[in-house]
Amino acid sequence: MSKIVVVTGAAGFIGSHLVEKLLEQDRQVLGIDNFQTGARKNMNTFINNERFVFLEHDIEAPLKIRDKIDEIYHLACPAAPIHYQKDPIKTLDTAFIGTKNILDLAHRKNARVLYTSTSEIYGDPLEHPQHESYWGNVNPIGPRSCYDEGKRSAEALCYAYHRQHDVDIRIVRLFNVYGPRMATNDGRVMPNFIQQALNNQSITIYGTGDQTRSFCYVDDMVSGLISMMNSDNTNGPINLGNPAEITMRSLAQTIIRLTNSESELSYLPLPEDDPHRRKPDITLAQKKLNWDPIIDLETGLQKTIDYFNKI
Repeated sequence: MSKIVVVTGAAGFIGSHLVEKLLEQDRQVLGIDNFQTGARKNMNTFINNERFVFLEHDIEAPLKIRDKIDEIYHLACPAAPIHYQKDPIKTLDTAFIGTKNILDLAHRKNARVLYTSTSEIYGDPLEHPQHESYWGNVNPIGPRSCYDEGKRSAEALCYAYHRQHDVDIRIVRLFNVYGPRMATNDGRVMPNFIQQALNNQSITIYGTGDQTRSFCYVDDMVSGLISMMNSDNTNGPINLGNPAEITMRSLAQTIIRLTNSESELSYLPLPEDDPHRRKPDITLAQKKLNWDPIIDLETGLQKTIDYFNKI
């Protein structure tokens, strides 16, 4: 019999791609979203699928689901600084209260739950690359802390439910993900750079441009999420990301080349607590999940550029 799977954040960027893949694998999916940052159009390819049901709901309120549930992918939470800093109290509530409601649901239904944490729990890291054993360098009261500390507290909550109630948890820490369906108002580097390049506008780089990120294409990330859910040999946390590191200046120059843009680079001050380097150590994912990202940056960028060119 087909597994019944809940996906929170189903109308979001990553969540919608995950739902698509689960439906391809003949799962029955209940998608949940409150449209705080998600969009109905992200679900256009599967909204009429007979194995998909959608519930508009804010996870800060408890979920009352009568049916059997096998698995829960918990993605719901604003992830872009422009969104999570807009209402930091709600961000913290979503991270902790929302996750508590999901864990209560998993406990009642005896379901396995996968929590999508973030590389932001490492803060502005003093260790490079970042391994799961690294506890991070986070400003607990800075403007990013509502997200960083919210995710850290949710990881602690997952393990508390695992230890006290034997809830079957999985935790993954996502590094920068990109691809089609990123919101145009996302405010993060990929949609910003691509839209500025397509419009021949100056590409805005914060800081010197020497700071680095490691970008994972969304299809690779979805593959990693499903591999973690299906794994029986680890609860996590496990890093998921592409370890190919690139400076922001090089990324901008690559996007200019791929779009044949006339854009030039402009520089603004670096926001407070913005990490200078970010690169995942994915040794655990390789060993425990037999997972590696396979889509190189230029291939993924071209797919993402094509998407933004059409909207």
